[in-house]
Amino acid sequence: MLHRTMTTQPQTLIDHLRSTIWARTLTAAEMARVEASCFEQFVPKGGFVCSKGEPLESWIGIIEGLVKMNNFSPSGKSVTFTGVPTGGWFGEGSLLKDATRKYDVIALRDTRVARMPRETFEWLLDSSLPFTRFLLMQLNERLGQFIGLVESDRLLDVDTRVARCLAAMFNSHLYPGLEKIVQISQEEIGYLSGASRQRANQALQLLEKEGLLRLDYGGIRVLDLEGLRHFQA
Repeated sequence: MLHRTMTTQPQTLIDHLRSTIWARTLTAAEMARVEASCFEQFVPKGGFVCSKGEPLESWIGIIEGLVKMNNFSPSGKSVTFTGVPTGGWFGEGSLLKDATRKYDVIALRDTRVARMPRETFEWLLDSSLPFTRFLLMQLNERLGQFIGLVESDRLLDVDTRVARCLAAMFNSHLYPGLEKIVQISQEEIGYLSGASRQRANQALQLLEKEGLLRLDYGGIRVLDLEGLRHFQA
């Protein structure tokens, strides 16, 4: 949902790949094959990174930007499952099931995407035990995240959902590299927490009064991450 404040030149694709948690588990030969096969894609704000029903051809990482996993009911009602910020990788579950994609992934801002072809992903899965262990952790963390989202959606008020939505972005396994100052708009928070822009703004002001965050120009400074995780209005 959020992305790192950029204080240096944007990462290249290779720099991004080498900075991932899973890259640390690979041998030099394995990493060379990954670097040779992965490629970058630019997706403008509002564009589709991938669409529901399409064949699964790659594992996807966010080099820079923010995307949401989204779906629509037959009546046109929209539901957002989660957001994926800079540093996050997703789609491993769908690749393992070898099914068509069950959701749309839409860029909430201009986004640079890394794609690892399916054959490279499956080769790593077959040849690298450390990479397989990483994926097990990834799936476990993702499961915990979605259990929390279901709880938030069904049991919690908007103020608490906004707090949990922000806190969920600070998962060191799913979204490594996020700093305590994050650039995210009220509109984006609304999309990801199921609230209007105005209601999300009210929630953020409440959380600021509680001393959990500070609203800075163009972003949010998280002051108390544990407080956000356990906030209850």
